[in-house]
Amino acid sequence: MNYMNIELASSAGEILVTLDCEKVILPTGRNSLGAIRSYLESLALASQRVLAEFAVDGYAIDPALPLENLSFRRIDAITVPLNDLPLLLLTTAGQQVNRARASVEASLTLVLINNPKTARELWWNIAGQLKEPVLTLSLMPENLCQTWCGTTFQKLRRWQLEQIAAIVSRVDEAGETQDNIQLSDALEKLVLPWLENLGEHIRLWLDAAQAGARLGIKHG
Repeated sequence: MNYMNIELASSAGEILVTLDCEKVILPTGRNSLGAIRSYLESLALASQRVLAEFAVDGYAIDPALPLENLSFRRIDAITVPLNDLPLLLLTTAGQQVNRARASVEASLTLVLINNPKTARELWWNIAGQLKEPVLTLSLMPENLCQTWCGTTFQKLRRWQLEQIAAIVSRVDEAGETQDNIQLSDALEKLVLPWLENLGEHIRLWLDAAQAGARLGIKHG
């Protein structure tokens, strides 16, 4: 990649786009974030690859989330082969855990400063995010789960969803007390530890998958 040309283009106000560290020439009219992402996804799919990372002006954006119409000057995207789909699923699940954890951490104070009705609405919005990484992980090849967990992803998913149901029930009970301190405590002591534990497992699995990819181990 010619970094000097990129710096010159940036100073001239052009949109700089790279895909797997190669500069991409955009078709006419493709100047919105959504249009550029769609074009990059089509290039990736044509090469039997999928978009795994999407950064706008140096800030990572979850490729699965809707994009806002923001001003920007540079986009960098990274793809992975379809054979490495487990890496993408683990990365996506990790992003979903991080997003849910950030929501919980932000809500700890918001719950305390709002009325009980609003506080419960904040919690219910978070509750819907808890299942997302579990459902993403359920798409992983079963042989990997047998290797890493000693069980199937189907059984692991059932166990995790049961855990979520129990946690949601206990936090709901805290919310029904109309005492926002109890609700905040439940979020901190029940939801956050569960997310942190799941996130740690995903990081370990991702390390194992990346090590396998470096060694050329195929995911069946």
